[in-house]
Amino acid sequence: MDFRRGKQSEELEINLVPLIDVLLVIIIFLVVSATFSRLSELKISLPTAVANPEQNKPVVINVAIDAGGHTQINKVDVPKTTVAELTLALRKAATQGKDPTIVIAADAKTTHQSVINVMEAARQAGLSRITFATQNPSS
Repeated sequence: MDFRRGKQSEELEINLVPLIDVLLVIIIFLVVSATFSRLSELKISLPTAVANPEQNKPVVINVAIDAGGHTQINKVDVPKTTVAELTLALRKAATQGKDPTIVIAADAKTTHQSVINVMEAARQAGLSRITFATQNPSS
């Protein structure tokens, strides 16, 4: 039942002013907080230091064994390939530094005994760091 027959009904409208006010407050809050976060950064001046280059480079003893069993230690021929001779040559080469690394570069066709002699000589000379040189297979 409509008791207001003679009166015109008012049209409903959305008031946008409070919505705009709220949006402006949010925008102002975001701008202010972004400014505060930028001001709160720490300005750090890091100390400087000059490091000396490392003086103790690792000593490497290169042992080359060809297919015939001839041995070179640091490009110096070892006339006899007995364990005793190899031990003396390795001790002489090891006087250059502390705890050297022995790099054995043996030919693929050298005998197994030649490599074992070098490893045994290294053990007798008190040298425990031994590695082997290899190459990538060519395509």
